[in-house]
Amino acid sequence: MQPDLTDRKILGLLQNNAQMTIKEIASKINLSVTPVHERIRKLEKEGFIDKYVCLLNRRKLGKSLVVYCNVTLDKQRKESFEDFNQAIVQMPEVLECSVVSGNFDYMLKVIVEDGEAYNQFYQHKLSALSSVLHISSYFVISEIKYTTGIAVL
Repeated sequence: MQPDLTDRKILGLLQNNAQMTIKEIASKINLSVTPVHERIRKLEKEGFIDKYVCLLNRRKLGKSLVVYCNVTLDKQRKESFEDFNQAIVQMPEVLECSVVSGNFDYMLKVIVEDGEAYNQFYQHKLSALSSVLHISSYFVISEIKYTTGIAVL
């Protein structure tokens, strides 16, 4: 199933505000409540909607430092990747972790309170993993664009 224009409008509205009621959505796209409800359920069932979340303000929570880390493993073996993956999943400081092509194996997005918190994370968690050979850290000075939205229209 590929979402039609109406489905895409619904996805866009929900992506912007997941608390929007079905009645509000129906009003914005000129449909009645029942077909909007059915479309949303179908979009959920088909996997176009993974989950509904609340985005938090990291600065208000004291997490003002964003760091991107490029990580290279010591050996390109399945076991090394599996061990690293399992360890990273357990680290709440890591918001994103991707296997990438190029000169390193992983790219991480890390959010912590400050430089000292990052140093603790770096020394006691990330570099403590036996499979890690090299880490390059890039500290975000200013965010030009931040969104979680995917273009649907």
